[in-house]
Amino acid sequence: MNQEQVMNRTAESSLYLTSVITIYLQMPETPMRASLSDQALACRLEKDGVPLEIVEAALLLGSLRRLIRPKDAPSLSPIRSLAYFLPVIEELTETPAPGNYLDYLRLKLQQTAKNRATTVQKNTFLRDR
Repeated sequence: MNQEQVMNRTAESSLYLTSVITIYLQMPETPMRASLSDQALACRLEKDGVPLEIVEAALLLGSLRRLIRPKDAPSLSPIRSLAYFLPVIEELTETPAPGNYLDYLRLKLQQTAKNRATTVQKNTFLRDR
């Protein structure tokens, strides 16, 4: 491998790591910043050849599953680690989703988060009265 190929590979690796961490931190109920173990896991996912699309789909799907739980279900503690999503990553690696599933998940999470925010806002205003 020549120096240009090494630099390109390093840039691709950095882009993968940055993308995984950025997507992770944008999910509801995740920390404000990634830990060193989150970063190490993102590096491991890349080393293992897990496509970024699968990682993103897993984070979206895992977050959606939490958000659409029944209202009377016990509340869950916040997500503290990227490792929380490993079972969903494995699930989607073993059984890949259809091609347009990622777009569907993005839209569904956006709608769910918007509806949830509206409900929280309404409940807050009702309590203030």
